[in-house]
Amino acid sequence: MKQTKIPYVYQDKNQLFTENLDVCKGIKVYAEKIIKNKNKELRSWTPYRSKLAAAILNGLEIEIKKDYNVLYLGAATGTTVSHISDITRDGMIYAVESSPISMKKLITVCQKRPNIIPILNDAFHPDRYTSIVPNVDLIYQDISQRNQAEIFLKNIKKYLKEDSIAVIMVKARSIDVAMKPKIAYEKVCSYLKENNLKIKQVFELEPYEKDHAAIIITNK
Repeated sequence: MKQTKIPYVYQDKNQLFTENLDVCKGIKVYAEKIIKNKNKELRSWTPYRSKLAAAILNGLEIEIKKDYNVLYLGAATGTTVSHISDITRDGMIYAVESSPISMKKLITVCQKRPNIIPILNDAFHPDRYTSIVPNVDLIYQDISQRNQAEIFLKNIKKYLKEDSIAVIMVKARSIDVAMKPKIAYEKVCSYLKENNLKIKQVFELEPYEKDHAAIIITNK
């Protein structure tokens, strides 16, 4: 078991773990495994349930500091959000989700994790949550819609601090079911470049997620 470059994230071969928040000791979010390691309580971070975990295991190099403020678009029921909560324990996560059904489960997660603010809203309209969300250090998006790149760009322009990074998880089949995945990823990259964003890394998520890629950009 070794600590990674990301705070509170540990790796043992092809398994990732995050150190559980003190206030969440013994609490699971999605039936993940909890283990003890040198007086630390670690939660297994499953790459088949979290695209960010899959990307990290496939070589993604990303800086996330413990005091980062994060805008999470497409928070769903809070699986990946909960692990980012373990990492950014001195920061705040603004978790945007448009589904009322998913939001109910997300709120349950947030009740135990004071560094997550759930926001029931449509990420296509970032102006709707300006009263809640400040400028952030990191934007993370996991939204399976045809216009996912446009949503990403709108929020970057509105909330991402200068010289910061953002990550979009691209689901190729949501963009065009008939398009080859690599072409779909290239299409998203081209759109972002045309809007003055720099592509830092592109990682496909197989074998954990089929027809998905992580694209990391910087707004330097």
